Amino acid sequence: MGKRLLIGLLIFVVPIAHAMQHQTIDTDHVTYDVIKVTDLSQLELYLKNPQTHRYYQKFSNIQHELPKCAQLNFAMNAGMYHADFQPVGLYVEQGQQLSKLNQANGVGNFFIQPNGVLAWNHQQATIKSTQDYKQQGFKALYATQSGPMLIYNGEINRRFLVDSNSLKIRNGVGVKNNQLYFVISRQGVSFYQFAQFFKQQLKIDHALYLDGSISSLYSVSTKQHDKAFNLGPIVAEVDRSACK
Repeated sequence: MGKRLLIGLLIFVVPIAHAMQHQTIDTDHVTYDVIKVTDLSQLELYLKNPQTHRYYQKFSNIQHELPKCAQLNFAMNAGMYHADFQPVGLYVEQGQQLSKLNQANGVGNFFIQPNGVLAWNHQQATIKSTQDYKQQGFKALYATQSGPMLIYNGEINRRFLVDSNSLKIRNGVGVKNNQLYFVISRQGVSFYQFAQFFKQQLKIDHALYLDGSISSLYSVSTKQHDKAFNLGPIVAEVDRSACK
């Protein structure tokens, strides 16, 4: 494990082979886990078992369904969902749209504007506002819609209150140089604090909120496996190099 001490910032770097790197960053009395995914071909979305049509809900259920040659390295909840685990907004898995883009107005975090979409294929990753994504015509292999946007065109969402006392464990994702940065806080943070981390510490211009309170992480590098919540969409980095 590498360790570097910066002014006001403590970073623990856990190098991982293949497509991801896990960092633990302490700043302003909050610890964040940051997983950088560099190989988009190993990043996938999971919702239902294709044979049983049952929602996976747990990281362990995905792990059990993978072939023995495959390794689950990282997983995280990946967007908001209804009580029946159906995604609230757009959901694309292996090029098939299972839930359409949600452009409605409503109550709750998903509808704080602008909300947005995380999408990728094997060549490119993008995070756009819902309206920008609709106009972009991106050919997504995987996509999940959530909200609100944390950082949009380099600016923190103007709807966030600097002095908010609504503190929750939160997770989100940002994109920079065609690499995705998945982040989860270990302590409760406000929307503004969480967005500020992406902007100041990661220097990211586009970031999307995934969820709060139920935020969960699986990381083989740190042997972390959050089991408390049943989840809807799940993003996972799966190493299948041994299967070839």
